[in-house]
Amino acid sequence: MADLIQEELDLKLDATKFYTDSKVVLGYICNEAKRFYVYVHNRVQRIRQSSKPEQWNYVRTEENPADHASRSLPASHLAQTSWFTGPSFLYQPPAEKMQVSGTFELVEPGRDPEIRPQVQTCATYLEESMLTPDRFQRFSTFNSLVRGVAYLIHMARSCKHSNKNSKCKGWHRCNSPRTPDEMAQARNVILKATQMAAFAKELSALRANKAIPKNSPMQKLSPFLEDNLICVGGRLKHSELPAAEKNPIILPKGSHISLLLTQHHHEQVKHQGRHLTEGAIRAAGLWILGGKTLISSVLHKCVTCRRLRGKLEEQFMADLPPERLKTCPPFTYVGIDVFGPWSISTRRTRGGQAESKRWAIMFSCMSSRAVHIEVIEAMDTSSCINALRRFFALRGPAKQLLSNCGTNFIGARKELGMDKRLQKFLSEQGCIWEFNPPHASHMGGSWERMIGVARRILDSMFLQHNTRLTHEVLCTLMAEVTAIMNARPLLPVSADPENPFILSPSMLLTQKTGAPPPPGEFSDKDLYTKQWRQVQALANQFLTRWNREYLPSLQHRQKWTVPRRNLEVGDLVLLRDKQTVRNCWSMARITATFPGNDGHVRKVEVKTADQGNVKTFLRPVAEIVLLLPKD
Repeated sequence: MADLIQEELDLKLDATKFYTDSKVVLGYICNEAKRFYVYVHNRVQRIRQSSKPEQWNYVRTEENPADHASRSLPASHLAQTSWFTGPSFLYQPPAEKMQVSGTFELVEPGRDPEIRPQVQTCATYLEESMLTPDRFQRFSTFNSLVRGVAYLIHMARSCKHSNKNSKCKGWHRCNSPRTPDEMAQARNVILKATQMAAFAKELSALRANKAIPKNSPMQKLSPFLEDNLICVGGRLKHSELPAAEKNPIILPKGSHISLLLTQHHHEQVKHQGRHLTEGAIRAAGLWILGGKTLISSVLHKCVTCRRLRGKLEEQFMADLPPERLKTCPPFTYVGIDVFGPWSISTRRTRGGQAESKRWAIMFSCMSSRAVHIEVIEAMDTSSCINALRRFFALRGPAKQLLSNCGTNFIGARKELGMDKRLQKFLSEQGCIWEFNPPHASHMGGSWERMIGVARRILDSMFLQHNTRLTHEVLCTLMAEVTAIMNARPLLPVSADPENPFILSPSMLLTQKTGAPPPPGEFSDKDLYTKQWRQVQALANQFLTRWNREYLPSLQHRQKWTVPRRNLEVGDLVLLRDKQTVRNCWSMARITATFPGNDGHVRKVEVKTADQGNVKTFLRPVAEIVLLLPKD
């Protein structure tokens, strides 16, 4: 219609505009990206022969006169429509005409059945005609790399030489195993590609029968070419050794192939040390430049070796806690632990003597290093509470109790919390009870050491008094052990005759009268005057020497002197279990870390699975072997 009107009119038209109320059609006309099926394609092509997409505009259905012809309309209503007059915006000035022009997008192209699906064609351009070692980076084991290259060799042979009797023709999915010839050829292809990338200058010199560069790392190996591979020369030409051992193939240290071969032979010797791994590599006819360093690096990163022989984690020794350094009355800050048991005779029977067991709880003062021992009848909460009551009654209330996570201690703390009267008493005295992480006996080393001393003293007593123990005898022996331990020197005994007093915890315990000392200054001459002055002078001398001589002796770190890498959330670790062999230790993943005041992590939370059940534990780093960092 537009073409016919333009041909019949004698006037020259400035512009022609088309209007439609279908945004789908407008999208088809303006489309430049998609392809249509034949029906739509032919009509869009015909439209664009006589018009341009810029000439097409959108009109609303209410103002489109063509809409009356496509829908039923009574003849009596035709005069009231826009069929004879056209849309109303044609009578408006150009600036006020209601029209929408521009580029229109396709309406829901993904669901339109008239749009053809998009097909992509990829073209491959081979820039280099040789195989480069960069492709080898995708493989994590040497066996998988050799199988992959052997498969390509098999495909090339199937496409190049088609045997009528062979099942393998052209490009196909071959499930048959690779032949030894294909595997050997694949190994040579890999080694040649590796040498070509690392020793390009040496290869050029050897092929031209020239000397290799003087700065070459293989200068002392007398290299020569054999089957286009650089091999070690040397003086063993006339030996009866196999050719692979006389002239091993040279490989670079930093190559990914050298790493894969080292890992492969390390697994072949069942994760043994560097000596066996290096021997397996040399027996396979390979000479890796700088191989000792590479083998050490592989062994250091090997997860299996870490699981079999990895060391437990360490961390820089923390500073002493404040309770170890405060000048305060004895047994203000107390460490608690249980040791034993011992068999005692409880009563005589007709057939002999009935035996029972006894344990002991040691209370160790964190500052003065004094000890107090209480005998208990059972490893239960009730006995622990009774021992605590006796200790508080004799030594006075403590501000802080420190212990490990023993079940009797956990139960005692819960019971003390349930006892309102005792809880009120502890609250009034400001006493709190803190626990070390499970399996962290080294964090309570200050009182664990005292238990070792007590055991040695008891062993000597039991050896001298070879009699059957009773409860009364055991309590007496514990009292004697307490006296011996409190009389021990805290510092080396001085040979100075002007300093005859030994610095021991008993010096401080003798002045504990239950009341604060009276004010005044006391000197050494008061040691030989009145009794109360003698007690105060001893206490004053103890505190003076304790601050001047004992505390400086705690300054040095005897071990754990180097800061280590902090364990992080996501690290894969091995949990130490003293009850089982190392091969049965369970693996876990760190879920939380607890840095100390100095920023070093010494306690972590781990998650592991036991028979399908996920469990969470709190462990010190000394009970953990790092298998694989999160990065």
